[in-house]
Amino acid sequence: MNTELNLKTLIVKKPLKLDCGKTINDFPIAYETYGTLNEKRDNAILVFHALTGDQFVTGLNPITNKDGWWSYAVGPDKAIDTNKYFVICSNVIGGCLGSFGPSHKDPNTQKVFGTNFPVITINDMVNAQNNLLDHFGIEKLFSIVGGSMGGMQVLQFISNFPDKAKTVIPIACTSSHSAQNIAFNELGRQAIAADSNWNEGDYNSKDTIPNKGLAVARMAAHITYLSKKGLQEKFGRKLQEREDLKFGFDADFQIESYLRYQGSVFVDRFDANSYLYITRAMDYFDLAKQFNGNLSDAFKETKAKFFIISFTSDWLYPTQENKDIVIALNAIGADVGFVEIESDKGHDSFLLDVPDFLSALKNFLDKSYTDN
Repeated sequence: MNTELNLKTLIVKKPLKLDCGKTINDFPIAYETYGTLNEKRDNAILVFHALTGDQFVTGLNPITNKDGWWSYAVGPDKAIDTNKYFVICSNVIGGCLGSFGPSHKDPNTQKVFGTNFPVITINDMVNAQNNLLDHFGIEKLFSIVGGSMGGMQVLQFISNFPDKAKTVIPIACTSSHSAQNIAFNELGRQAIAADSNWNEGDYNSKDTIPNKGLAVARMAAHITYLSKKGLQEKFGRKLQEREDLKFGFDADFQIESYLRYQGSVFVDRFDANSYLYITRAMDYFDLAKQFNGNLSDAFKETKAKFFIISFTSDWLYPTQENKDIVIALNAIGADVGFVEIESDKGHDSFLLDVPDFLSALKNFLDKSYTDN
């Protein structure tokens, strides 16, 4: 899926040893840039995308013909001001929009990898993306920023490369997945695997798509991105263009119709196997475990300035999990700021037009850049 498109792609020649033990080389990373890299090469911001995101952060996504996933935050005069900063974002490896993933062909067999693709981790993702800095000749990024899985990548990146970013902004994230989050991801994976079209991951050879399973996976996940209050205010028990119940299993309620729509449009833009691989990477993420249970040790080598952001109604990555990162940073005397933004939009708040969030992000970046 989407591997033959005309996308900006860096072919990484350097071998990358994955956490699973396999080594990849000559692999593609698809990326997009916004703004201009200045002469000193010190105005670059590396943005990391969330589970179903891609490299098209803002402007028009040429694949979906819709606005980029972070159009509210990134662009001229916005929080991440592309008049001032050079923004880089890549599709993660394991993804389906040009970077090396399960929808690519295995050079040895000339068959689509499918589930023969190696299992990847958040660590593998950021180690792959680090090659973009060499590509652009950037020694040190002004900032690294991302929400949700993007925030996990931010934490892993600064742990792996403590001298490669001046400021660090993890948003609505965690240092390890809770049992509840693993459970929701497993529900999605099992929905895909239960679709007869999945064919043990080899659906490309049958020219089919496990669209029903993938749609259900998206529906289940989408519920976790919202809040109870937000859903109630938007939908409540409103019926779907009808006067009364139909006494059947069609979408009687507006919320049912909304979720079905979310599932159906997702199938058009995302690869089912990529969904399996990326959710697995999120579940495997445990930064403290990498440092013998001491999260503080993950950050002890960096002098970067941190700004951690959470949202009041986010129950997927609740404020306490974000505060745990702050506590770990405080324990080693790191330069860290924290804000909890009031919002009833749930986990998705970081993707939406939440003025307090966008102004906090902009203020931190602009002040840090002035101090640069």
